[in-house]
Amino acid sequence: MSEVKITAETRSEFGKGAARRIRRDNKVPGVLYGHGTDPLHLTLPGHDLLLALRTPNVLLSLDIDGKSNELAIPKAVQRDPLKGFLEHVDLLLVKRGEKVTVEVPVQAEGELAAGGNLLEHVLNTVSVEAEATHLPEAVTVSVEGLEAGSSVLAKDLTLPNGVVLVTDADAVVLQVLAAQAEEPAAEGEAAEAAEGAEA
Repeated sequence: MSEVKITAETRSEFGKGAARRIRRDNKVPGVLYGHGTDPLHLTLPGHDLLLALRTPNVLLSLDIDGKSNELAIPKAVQRDPLKGFLEHVDLLLVKRGEKVTVEVPVQAEGELAAGGNLLEHVLNTVSVEAEATHLPEAVTVSVEGLEAGSSVLAKDLTLPNGVVLVTDADAVVLQVLAAQAEEPAAEGEAAEAAEGAEA
């Protein structure tokens, strides 16, 4: 996984007005917490942070006020719903060798069996536990040749060494739907409508 260096400054101004001023300078207000320490309020460079957050579960190496270096992972990111820019970020303090639980995206690869079937992502992410410095960016699963009615369970996923599944092992992650399948709730209604038309 990638480790990205970010310069951070401590801040003493709080509230909406202060946050607006920070964002006007193309920076992002954030909070660093964890390990029983008092939350540390930070100002982070907006562009650098935006690029870093494109990598799921990125490990941030924070240079705080040029005095201390801390490792952190993003825990909660608030974005403007319309423009998409970062409004606030919560960062979790981590140590090398420490295990943390994170959500990891599931990526499917390969072609389904012929027939125009549809692949449904029941879960877009799964929870895993791993060392903070070795968090997987994604879990890839092959759907090559799967036919309608097939499903992939969480326990079927191949995880990297040292990564432990936290999500329920029997949870359905992916399933293959027949091309003509309707929404389950609509099936009964469709059958009734068809019977009505025949009558």
